[in-house]
Amino acid sequence: MREWRLRTPLREEDVLPLRAGDWVYLSGVVYGARDAAHQRIAEALRRGHEPPIPLRGQVIYYVGPAPAKEGWAVGPAGPTTSGRMDPFTIPLLERGLKATVGKGTRSAEVKQAMVRHRAVYLATVGGGAALLARHILRARPVAYEDLGTEAIWELEFSDFPAVVVNDVHGGDLYAEAAARYARA
Repeated sequence: MREWRLRTPLREEDVLPLRAGDWVYLSGVVYGARDAAHQRIAEALRRGHEPPIPLRGQVIYYVGPAPAKEGWAVGPAGPTTSGRMDPFTIPLLERGLKATVGKGTRSAEVKQAMVRHRAVYLATVGGGAALLARHILRARPVAYEDLGTEAIWELEFSDFPAVVVNDVHGGDLYAEAAARYARA
């Protein structure tokens, strides 16, 4: 297990050395989006329209941040279950998305697409939403504002902690941990 400090936008050479189990501290602009925003992006792509945010080299955090309190950029900002975005993820990877951040497992199809398109899946801790919010310096809605917290948010991360679950080589931290547990 190694530690990496990465700054967005990500390049292929940023994600190639990452392995399942490595820690990542992510800084720079990351887009926050949940189910409703993903559905709208998918519909826009089906109609042949450009998505409302850049995708090449970008990172999407599956989050709908709570309203900010005085002195905070956002309120609690914990991850949403990533599998709910699986039906919408592959077209985003095809357009250059380099990483997603959430919690839980991904489908076999999404894991295969991450290998094919050289992207990674990062997980962060569920239940630590207030602590994670401290790593977000700035937040503003940039698309689908009518969705409220489910809008697409432009977030500025500073050393946001996450672990590589699925890497570009087919590594899967959860599968590896389950196999070790089964052998014990």
